[in-house]
Amino acid sequence: GDVQIMKLKFLVDVSVGRKTEQYLIEAGHDTVCVRELNARATDEEILELAVLEQRIVITMDKDFGELVYNSGRNHKGVLLLRLEDQTGKAKVGVLSEILKLHSEELEGHFSVYQNGRLRIRK
Repeated sequence: GDVQIMKLKFLVDVSVGRKTEQYLIEAGHDTVCVRELNARATDEEILELAVLEQRIVITMDKDFGELVYNSGRNHKGVLLLRLEDQTGKAKVGVLSEILKLHSEELEGHFSVYQNGRLRIRK
């Protein structure tokens, strides 16, 4: 039968794009999009919300990813996608693979997807 994908709580940064937001929502994950809250929210405000609601942050902004990871806050995890020149469709493809294979490992860690592989900093 179908492999049951773990349902996770995400906070999706504006940089990631609509297609990816749509994909997560349709896949049934509890997804909050910064774009819909306040596209001009500061990194600090986004971090605040992610910590408060215990959401894994998905971003393509390296500085923001580092900020969350190094904040010393009790964050739920960061997934940094280095997919700068990719189409929305390609991003969704990558993310669905990551969630299929690594969803349990994303929580509480800083994960970076680059050059075709995911590195998880424990």
